[in-house]
Amino acid sequence: MTKPCPPTVYIVDDDAAVRDALGALLGTVHLCSLVFASAEAFLAVANREMRGCLLLDVRMPGMSGLELQRKLQDLGITLPVAIITGHGDVPMAVRALKAGASDFIEKPFNEQDLLDRIQTYLKTDQDAWHARQAHIEAAARFARLTPREMAVMELIAAGGHTKRIAAQLDIQARTVDVHRFNIMHKAGVRTLAELLQYWSISQQPPLS
Repeated sequence: MTKPCPPTVYIVDDDAAVRDALGALLGTVHLCSLVFASAEAFLAVANREMRGCLLLDVRMPGMSGLELQRKLQDLGITLPVAIITGHGDVPMAVRALKAGASDFIEKPFNEQDLLDRIQTYLKTDQDAWHARQAHIEAAARFARLTPREMAVMELIAAGGHTKRIAAQLDIQARTVDVHRFNIMHKAGVRTLAELLQYWSISQQPPLS
């Protein structure tokens, strides 16, 4: 399984005082953070391998927080996004939530409440990353199956026993057993329960 990048809190805000305050606060609980003065600066380095969460000012010169959020979605970057907003920008923050943001944080914010929320965002991202990796690993176990083995696997997953599968595919029961053996060998499992567990994971759409 691929090792994830260290979880980082990315702070995008044009206000240097806010950036400094947030960075200092996160440092008190030993959370890694990176700060950006504009949406454009963050977008220049953003990629799908980023792990952590994004604290994003909603109103900035140039590209707004909402515009950055949409661009990140278009790029398939799935970091949890928390919109930082002043009282007058709450309607914009609500629009951001409808567009897929995880939360919005109104200034001035309570430090402990903010830290608690950030921990939730980081856990959400970590859980999603592990789910995606599990899906990739499980799917890879079945990628080497031949079309006939895949047909047998689908019938096994549907609860079919050897004789029923043989009848459905118009092959001998012994041939089904050979296919089952090959499937389990390629999938790297020893029991039917393991095989069905990996199959179930491989068929589930990964979390975004």
